[in-house]
Amino acid sequence: MYTAATLLYPHALATSVALPMEILQAASQMASVRARAGPQVKMLLAAPQALPVTLASGLTLLPDTTFDQLPALDLLLLPAIWRNPLPTINAMQEHLDILRRHAVAGTRICSVGTGSCLLAEAGLLTGQPATTHWNYFDRFARRYPDVLLKTRHLITQSGNIYCVGSVNSIADLMVHIAEEWFGSRIARAVENQFSPEIRRSFRAAAYQGEADSSHHDETVIEAQQWLQDHLGQAINMAELARRLDVTSRTLNRRFRQATGMSPQTYLQGLRISHARELLKHSNLAVAEIAWQLGLQDASYFSQLFHRHCGMSPRSYREAVRGKLFDPGSR
Repeated sequence: MYTAATLLYPHALATSVALPMEILQAASQMASVRARAGPQVKMLLAAPQALPVTLASGLTLLPDTTFDQLPALDLLLLPAIWRNPLPTINAMQEHLDILRRHAVAGTRICSVGTGSCLLAEAGLLTGQPATTHWNYFDRFARRYPDVLLKTRHLITQSGNIYCVGSVNSIADLMVHIAEEWFGSRIARAVENQFSPEIRRSFRAAAYQGEADSSHHDETVIEAQQWLQDHLGQAINMAELARRLDVTSRTLNRRFRQATGMSPQTYLQGLRISHARELLKHSNLAVAEIAWQLGLQDASYFSQLFHRHCGMSPRSYREAVRGKLFDPGSR
């Protein structure tokens, strides 16, 4: 079971508390059904004291625990701060060591909007990439000149520290985390449930302080690049192994060790990601999209897409385009 907690403080934006929790809860429920087991994620609300906290919206929440009594965590969320973050920054000064302890312990810490100010105050962003709400870029840069502010990225990652600029972006990040925890099928199902028309993939939106690859196997990196470059071709893994001067068995073993998946699974992920972009932004027929992905059988492509995304390519196109604003339709 994974354990996630959200810190509650005055002026926290309620949406940035509820939405990440609801996405992870949905993923937990789907994973529970698949595993035929109990809840897969334990969600906690934490406050300085075991007293109700009234947020900026006027919504009052009752914490499950206090900051000092938080257990070991897999994920710690810092909600966005409504308007001027300084009152919250001042009120949280005595609690910043909580963030430092969890960061050292390896907890994944995610801030939303100006919640990143608390990470900066704790010294966790010094010399590291970060982002914040766009309206506070200048003030953030003046107060934290040693932070590498990335104004063109909605998500930043440096090790186990993540910053997102908006509530929509925390949804993107939660889908990414759900995929890491429970796999792509559950992540896609959750994504489709929470407004697929506004989602961007984590890789598309994020600035990562390290190379995109989390491993150092040069042969596998070369294989990944070759697969991306030849996505529109019929791909034979045995031929790829020969190109890399390894056996198919060795390629499969090293690929799994480096990425946690087989080369074929990685290739399918690339194809589905590209297919989603084509369905959203082009008018290509499903058969034409299949052909562009190196798949000659449109029926097989549709089955593959449904297996990954929980709906047919045609249904996905309707979903992601269904809410696009068209001034000519009025």
